[in-house]
Amino acid sequence: MGVYFKEVLKEDVFTYGYLMFMTTMALSRFFSDRLVTRIGVLKTYLLSSTLIVIGISMAVLLPKFWTALFGFFLVGFGTAAFFPLTMSLAGSSKKYSPGMAISIITTYAIAGMLIGPPLIGYLAHAFGLKNAFGLFIVVGLLFIPVAFALFRFEEKVES
Repeated sequence: MGVYFKEVLKEDVFTYGYLMFMTTMALSRFFSDRLVTRIGVLKTYLLSSTLIVIGISMAVLLPKFWTALFGFFLVGFGTAAFFPLTMSLAGSSKKYSPGMAISIITTYAIAGMLIGPPLIGYLAHAFGLKNAFGLFIVVGLLFIPVAFALFRFEEKVES
């Protein structure tokens, strides 16, 4: 995000985007449990993916300082509940033991952290950084069918 502000938006203080993302993600973690209790697991995943898509779309389609800053603000809120909620669901898995399920999720998360930055860098080199951020829009959109596929039985998961 800092690179996006520096390279695409040409901002001198390029850490604001990352700061906004991390701050809102950290602060909204305090409220994500209440949100899940209030609207449920499926709707929380859908809301999170919608906020990610809207936030990245704002940053990419309206590449100005304030719209990108607000976009990353939304992305921070959108991503806050994903990982803790996924770990909680893995811990209550009926198919695998809690330790096995959490290790599977953690393996995928670490693989994503290792593969993601070089992939974005490659796409940025090939198509430009602004266009490479479109991958985040696609990933955010993919959470919607995944949420429907995995949480058809929301009542069982929340019980």
